[in-house]
Amino acid sequence: MKLDQKVAVITGAGRGIGKAIALKFAREGARVIAADLDHGSAASVAGEIESIGGDALAVKVDVSDNLSVDSMVKEALIKYGKVDILINNAGWDKIGLFMDSSEDTWEKVIAINLKGTIICCKALLPQMMERKYGKILNVSSDAGRVGSSGEVVYSAAKGGVIAFSKALAREMARYKININCLAPGPTDTPLFAEVAADNPKIAEALIKSIPLRRLGQPNDLANAAAFLVSDDAEYITGQTLSVNGGLNML
Repeated sequence: MKLDQKVAVITGAGRGIGKAIALKFAREGARVIAADLDHGSAASVAGEIESIGGDALAVKVDVSDNLSVDSMVKEALIKYGKVDILINNAGWDKIGLFMDSSEDTWEKVIAINLKGTIICCKALLPQMMERKYGKILNVSSDAGRVGSSGEVVYSAAKGGVIAFSKALAREMARYKININCLAPGPTDTPLFAEVAADNPKIAEALIKSIPLRRLGQPNDLANAAAFLVSDDAEYITGQTLSVNGGLNML
């Protein structure tokens, strides 16, 4: 198993891509801290992991709040004594034209997607640096690489995640800590379903534009994540991997 006895914190683990990553990591032998703002969904995922013989801890966390993140880290270290892997997956968006958006929405998008990633890294890096081992995977988006209409501030925040990851990867290389980005394309998640419910033709149009002719599935991202945080990828850092069926080829 690629992640045998590793301890992984996964934010936004209650559903969608985060849930798929949590379950994949557990199958690969990791002990999982399923962290989510919705503690009930995190607990459900932890229960699924335990039902397949895995080891998991459910934690409620608001990634945009320093005290909440510090509490999550404390719980993880009390239970497992270390954290080897951090997946910054928690995210949020509100689809709409930029000129119709409000400053409150901008602040929430930036706080969760960009600031949340920064806060979690700052909180978990010290014990990785001390041990000279760690794998961090920040979930960005293809919107952060090429832009996305109706997601202007989200695109900016996710682009910031990519730039932050590259710079941090340079600083952390001396500590043998690998930091990379995962950039999902259109993926069949509950959040996507909510968007598609308001525009039923969006999924059909996207599928036609994707060379592999289907939406991404959460497991597609989970498989890529498992590789990037494994020791098989120990010479990969500061990189962004798009998992998008060929929609954008960068």
